[in-house]
Amino acid sequence: MTVDQPSAASGGADRSGDPSAEAEKLLTVEQDPAASNTADDDANEAPADGGARVSYETRPGHDPLIIHSVEFMGGMASAGGWRPDSTQPEVAFVGRSNVGKSSLLNKLVRRKSFARVSKTPGRTREINFFNINDRFIFVDLPGYGYARVAKERKLEWRPLMDEYLRFTHQLRGIVQLLDVRREPSTDDLDMLDFLADLEVPVLLAVTKVDKLTRAQLPERLRALAKAIGTDVDQLVPFSAVTGQGRDDLAASVSALVETEAWVRGD
Repeated sequence: MTVDQPSAASGGADRSGDPSAEAEKLLTVEQDPAASNTADDDANEAPADGGARVSYETRPGHDPLIIHSVEFMGGMASAGGWRPDSTQPEVAFVGRSNVGKSSLLNKLVRRKSFARVSKTPGRTREINFFNINDRFIFVDLPGYGYARVAKERKLEWRPLMDEYLRFTHQLRGIVQLLDVRREPSTDDLDMLDFLADLEVPVLLAVTKVDKLTRAQLPERLRALAKAIGTDVDQLVPFSAVTGQGRDDLAASVSALVETEAWVRGD
């Protein structure tokens, strides 16, 4: 698909001050050097079953989420701190470190370099806001669960995330990311419980499905659904490499944007 503005990766020209260039710098995913597979190593691996890679690219004229523009708006660094003065609907993305959030966002907005990978774990300390098409806002929440992040920094994140999730009236829903290869962590389960208490709508995106064979994937999805107490048809299998699940997730996000803000539970 060709979008109406050049990819953030294009170029040679001086882009200082360009909001898309700022987005590249500020939207990051945290990697654990000790992990067996990093969050955004997808493009470097062959299909798990050794066969030809299947493409799930959108058919012309059938894209449920056409991206015309992406603009970095700024970051919320502390509870009670700055946030965009906007009434546009917001959809937030959350998941543990190494879940592949930047790869998912790249694929969702069709920008090869929209999100960059940070080699420094725990770097994303702010809640970052991105204006999409001048119609709605994607919100990148800090990754959680990286064991080597200082305890003090984790304590800073908690009130920041809590304030955003509890008191943002524009929020339409959350995209919770889970790694298909890993059992849900305590942090994953705590986040899902927290979101359930708030009664916020949640989309469940299961990342890196290209790492499994076609025979392995259904079993892993059933196991994940059982572990988090939901039906398997509530999971969106997603691959930033093949594009599998991109349009399903895009359609669900588009539907969220059009809904009214939910009524919070007490």
